[in-house]
Amino acid sequence: MDIRRRNNITVAGRADGPVLLLAHGFGCDQNMWRLVAPALAADYRLVLFDYVGSGRADPSAWDERRYSSLEGYALDVLEICEELDLRDVTFVGHSVSAMVGVLAAAKAPQRISRLVMVSPSPRYIDDEGYRGGFSAEDIDELLESLESNYLGWSAVMAPVIMGNAERPELGQELTASFCATDPDMARVFARTTFLSDSRDDLRTVTVPTLILECRQDVIAPREVGAYVRDGIPGSRLVTLDATGHCPQLSAPQATAGAIADFVGAA
Repeated sequence: MDIRRRNNITVAGRADGPVLLLAHGFGCDQNMWRLVAPALAADYRLVLFDYVGSGRADPSAWDERRYSSLEGYALDVLEICEELDLRDVTFVGHSVSAMVGVLAAAKAPQRISRLVMVSPSPRYIDDEGYRGGFSAEDIDELLESLESNYLGWSAVMAPVIMGNAERPELGQELTASFCATDPDMARVFARTTFLSDSRDDLRTVTVPTLILECRQDVIAPREVGAYVRDGIPGSRLVTLDATGHCPQLSAPQATAGAIADFVGAA
């Protein structure tokens, strides 16, 4: 299989610069990084891609069994690294991709040497002694709504996820991204995302790690950022002066600056 075509890989920025592998979250594609990329391109080699089932990835490569677990998405990441022979990579993962990066780094530490986790959550459902932000009933209702009317769900939920009600164009953009995703593939990715529990995987992280959170995020509340920090020894938690779940869109300069500061210091 042509991995470059399968995952719609694009490479930009400084050819000999440190590599940043930018990974999008559920319902999105690599276009979600377009406001961050220009601020990083002068100093870094940027590798962007779409997971199978998202964006302009090859839909013929879709395999429901593979992408019914986060391991399948981590395999995409590792195959991209192998295809481009990427080493000493900083993996920048947004939302569920932050945990995909954790899995990939554990499997290939010779390739992924740093992690940047943007709005991460190792588990979305509350548990005893853990606040993920949603009850089990909340997630059941969310998935039921998504599966019965994906486009309607997208129109309602995307602005909530984005936050920043005073900037409706951001919610509209996320809605358009969700609606451009194949509903059947989106349903699988949604279940994989919202039913995942990757808390134990945090202990496997041995590489320098930056956690970026927003001061207000309905998908990943502040307690989650603190939990991830405490679960990864030596990790650094930065709270951006931003709201919503997608700071790469709502606060791109701050997001890019935090990434650059971390990679330069790591």
